[in-house]
Amino acid sequence: MKAASEVTAPDGDRLPLSVVVVAYGMSRELPRTLQSLATPYQRDIDPADYEVVVVDNGSPTPVDEALVASFPGRSRLIRLDPAPPSPARAANVGITAAAGELVGLIVDGARMASPGLLATARSARRLADQPVIATAGWHLGPVRHMEAASAGYDQGVEDELLADLDWSADGYRMFEVATLAGSSGRGWFGPLSESSALFMAAGLWADLGGLDERFALPGGGLVNHDLYVRACAHPSSRLVMLLGEGTFHQFHGGAATSGRFEWDDMHGDYEAITGGPFVPPSDPALYLGGVPPSTLEHLEESVRLALIRRRKALGR
Repeated sequence: MKAASEVTAPDGDRLPLSVVVVAYGMSRELPRTLQSLATPYQRDIDPADYEVVVVDNGSPTPVDEALVASFPGRSRLIRLDPAPPSPARAANVGITAAAGELVGLIVDGARMASPGLLATARSARRLADQPVIATAGWHLGPVRHMEAASAGYDQGVEDELLADLDWSADGYRMFEVATLAGSSGRGWFGPLSESSALFMAAGLWADLGGLDERFALPGGGLVNHDLYVRACAHPSSRLVMLLGEGTFHQFHGGAATSGRFEWDDMHGDYEAITGGPFVPPSDPALYLGGVPPSTLEHLEESVRLALIRRRKALGR
């Protein structure tokens, strides 16, 4: 690992919040992701109250230091070189380096954030001693990105979609053109398989030991799923779901969304590492957040899916 390149170093005091973003070869996607984490796009949060730590997981063309330096707030860039194909180590390096009391992880740097993500996560920190603050994830476009090729959806189409949407003026509008990711396919009120952006106190991250670096598949396989399971199973944790917020995956050549690895491959890897099958956590959640008008259809769909599950459980 090369020494950290500190574009803007923290001042030594514990910040309220750090956000760790792992990137690999995302020259198209990362600028939008960082813009979505910056003020004034991010609402109701002071830029002095948080930092963004970008970890370049050995990208063939290194992440541009000038891009991270242009972030209108505290930012740092750390590059791993050489780096393993899984993002687990990069995520752990970023989490360890984070100066925040609350630390959020976006393990896929192609994920853009909704405008209230950071402020709502900070508010959720006050709801429990050890909250596990989870967010659902969406894929930009009319289909999940595993199915993009058959639907004629590609990066060019997505660029036009985002330009027409003027997402930077109101990022909640991305809900209008997005599809629930498979791991969030049960909606806001169903158990997630993973959190697209996961926030926990620094102490809880330490207790969990971060991500399990035995997940060595390119893209990490189900490493994020495993993290979420372990976080929810921690004896002191309390699950908090952010309602009306989430992340939006941009189309790129990701290991899972491109179809290079099928579910059976990743699940077999999970079973070999953990000794058992993957089961989504079923912890009851506290809910925090608003319901912007652009999210209403997804809220309706989430309620519909929850009712279907309840009726099945009751044998109706």
